[in-house]
Amino acid sequence: MTTNLTGDGALFDLPPEEREPQARVILVTGPSGSGKTRFTGRTGLPVVALDDFYYDDTHPGLPRKHGIIDWDSPACWDRQGALDALIKLATTGEATLPIYDIPTNSKVAERSLDLEGSPLFLAEGIFAAELVHLCRREGILADAFCISRPRLQTFWFRLMRDLDEGRKPPIPLIRRGISHMIHEPEMYRDLERKGARRVSIVEAHEALTQMLAKVRR
Repeated sequence: MTTNLTGDGALFDLPPEEREPQARVILVTGPSGSGKTRFTGRTGLPVVALDDFYYDDTHPGLPRKHGIIDWDSPACWDRQGALDALIKLATTGEATLPIYDIPTNSKVAERSLDLEGSPLFLAEGIFAAELVHLCRREGILADAFCISRPRLQTFWFRLMRDLDEGRKPPIPLIRRGISHMIHEPEMYRDLERKGARRVSIVEAHEALTQMLAKVRR
């Protein structure tokens, strides 16, 4: 094993070619409501919720849209913190992750994730595609899925989830959902440009089954 650790557990800045990851990550992205959490929750693999890396609403310089913080912008999200956590998991098998509360727009706790020897783990969130080229550069990327379902289904499941969880008041949720539905084709094109491949939930399960069969031989 060539991965080195400093005294506080941080990785030395080793070039990717000198690292030997214990595990690799499958990034799972797609529009909000497309079924990412449903897919990852049924795999039985360790999962990193990338939405937990949102900044608190007190973070300086957050972008705004329609008079409120634009939580659909990756500028509201700690990309470097998420990447560091994935590298730590891939190279050491464990990491401490934040727990974020969307209704209050703030980090509320932390949790420890131990891969327990799993050769693959999942990281899901609407900004997962922002990490595709970075994880590939670091040598820890196994694959990147963009989960897809029909637009009306995505709109409905997203709205029901957000209302049930009280994420935001109903009117902003409906307005946001309509905007997402209108721009969804463009969103998929953008995610694919960033390196995620568009698949249905069934296709994602099939691809994952094949990957697991290979790594467990």
